[in-house]
Amino acid sequence: MSAVQELLLLLPLALLVLQATLCRGACVEVDSNTEAVADEGFKLGCISCKRRGEVKATAFVKWSFKASDENKFADLFIYQNGRADIIDSRFSDRLHWNGSKKTDDLQDGSILILNVTFNDSGTYMCTFNRTLKYLNYEFQTSNIKTFNMKVVPRLTRGLASILSEVMMYVSIIGLQVWLVIEMIYCYRKISAAGEEALRESAAEYLAIASESKDHCAGVQVAE
Repeated sequence: MSAVQELLLLLPLALLVLQATLCRGACVEVDSNTEAVADEGFKLGCISCKRRGEVKATAFVKWSFKASDENKFADLFIYQNGRADIIDSRFSDRLHWNGSKKTDDLQDGSILILNVTFNDSGTYMCTFNRTLKYLNYEFQTSNIKTFNMKVVPRLTRGLASILSEVMMYVSIIGLQVWLVIEMIYCYRKISAAGEEALRESAAEYLAIASESKDHCAGVQVAE
């Protein structure tokens, strides 16, 4: 293969690498954790991905809260134009914005609750209000997500978490056993190949030596 052909084959790969370098990280809507520990910090996650990345947009996020003994939601927190406002006095100085920064095109509307108390248990509602800006018009969208947060004295592990950890250790041990078996198999195969090569070399050496001896005997008879 000529150098020109190799260059033509490598050109698409280089373009793909360049494109992957320039593109932004993908947005993934991950569900928030819902079990907080008393007297510790807790992140309430709320992600609303914009379906078309090429469309310009602005958004603001509003959080609402309904305690376990309440019947309706009360405004809790608003983040708009880079400014965070805490509305509910029960959370004064305990709420911090933990979402998208340095942009009006918000996609992560997470908040951080400091010094969680048992009174913080309840239902939280996150509302994304987004304005999509097209060439000749604007389009308003709204995305609402709710989370039931429970406050516990200490963090408890669910059955799924325990099973996943057990499966991880089983997979690691199984992989190590497989590697050991593969190494033993390769060692035996290489050793057998070496012994076979050694026998072939010895047989070849004896054949050459025998041939040389017969040749010398023939020369002596001729003389």
